[in-house]
Amino acid sequence: MTELTKAEEQVMQILWKLEKGFVKDLLAEMPEPKPAYNTVSTIVRILESKGFAGHTAFGKSHLYHPEVSKEAYRTFTVNKVVTGYFGGSPAEMVSYFLKKEEISTAKLDEILKLLGEDESSEDLNI
Repeated sequence: MTELTKAEEQVMQILWKLEKGFVKDLLAEMPEPKPAYNTVSTIVRILESKGFAGHTAFGKSHLYHPEVSKEAYRTFTVNKVVTGYFGGSPAEMVSYFLKKEEISTAKLDEILKLLGEDESSEDLNI
């Protein structure tokens, strides 16, 4: 998997949200100032060439859909950050945010509770 540019990621976020759409649908979801139709069309074709999107043809129109899930790209991105900035250690990343006071003690307790729920689900094979 490759990293997306800011513009590619913006289009993918919309495609993940919509699940499928024509270029006009993607463009309608974009904030102002909206890029040109041809710009969005070019970006979505680049996403296809990178394997992130696919399409179904309806004559000259194409209905685009994600080929890579949002979760898969999120995992790729987080792993890249953890590896590149925290020596491959998720604990180092959490420690960083705690030191920067980006995560309150209450928020950390909430995270630990969620992690405990995940472990319980795994134990039950859910």
